[in-house]
Amino acid sequence: MQTNTVPATDSIVSVKGLRKTYPDGVTALDGLDLAVAKGTVFGLLGPNGAGKSTTLKILTTLSYPDQGEASIAGVDVLSEPDVVRRSIGYVAQRSGADIQSTGMENLVLQARINGFDRGEARHRAAGLLDRFGLSESADRLVKTWSGGMQRRLDMALALIHGPQLLFLDEPTTGLDPEVRAELWDAIRTLCYVDGVTVLLTTHYLEEADRLADRIVIIDHGRVVAEGTPGELKDGMRGDALHIELTSTDMVGLAMGVLSAANLREVVAEGRSVHARADRGAEAVPVVLAALDAAGVRVLEVTVNRPSLDDVFLRHTGRRFATTENERTA
Repeated sequence: MQTNTVPATDSIVSVKGLRKTYPDGVTALDGLDLAVAKGTVFGLLGPNGAGKSTTLKILTTLSYPDQGEASIAGVDVLSEPDVVRRSIGYVAQRSGADIQSTGMENLVLQARINGFDRGEARHRAAGLLDRFGLSESADRLVKTWSGGMQRRLDMALALIHGPQLLFLDEPTTGLDPEVRAELWDAIRTLCYVDGVTVLLTTHYLEEADRLADRIVIIDHGRVVAEGTPGELKDGMRGDALHIELTSTDMVGLAMGVLSAANLREVVAEGRSVHARADRGAEAVPVVLAALDAAGVRVLEVTVNRPSLDDVFLRHTGRRFATTENERTA
């Protein structure tokens, strides 16, 4: 695993040794260390129950760790939560907008709550409505807006007070690909034009691959992989073979056959077996012949270049799609 190499002076988020165990005995964080560089998009990934939500709750001052330190923009999250809240914005998985009010009313109220006078509140609201392409709908009730428009309003609400750091917790869930791509552009502009640091969680690996400057994968409350998307994929030597069998009863036998054929990182998942080979296309005929000779019946074989899903599988033992199915079940 690569270690975090962000110098402390360039970090807007610094987390050291966070530990958190809930009353039911579940350990959510087990010595978590993170550093997020200023002016970047940082992707936080992990399977269901890995500790992502607990990490966000602590960083956004909604929960406390049992041990460890966390600071944002040099301010201690535990001892100065009010100061931290003024420097962060948070877009939750579910919209926080009042759908019975207009877009302008939502933003003005949020600005007033943050201490701006009425004139400045309206000025900030108008600027953000224009920024996110919502000006023409500013005086319509939010319940009449599309899902994509409501999500852009959520981002505007989180930015009304000018935060340095924006938390985006699965911001594009349920949006169609076109709207998702529009939000990606908005996120890039926020980061690279306005200098707002973005900490992103997502259940779309493509989103993390396309947006994140750096990715951390956590599992069982600890960092298990870290690097740029390119670095993480380059660390996966060879091609990925994914073999779907007709029955889970044959998985053990198939794993033995693949290991005997000198394939690496052989992992079982349901009735599928995953492995790595230096030359995947050349390995397929050999592998199929060996499986057939052993009496293992195969439904499908695919060969892929390394992807973030392969990185996720290597470090967590599960494919990303499987963890998302668990989350929504």
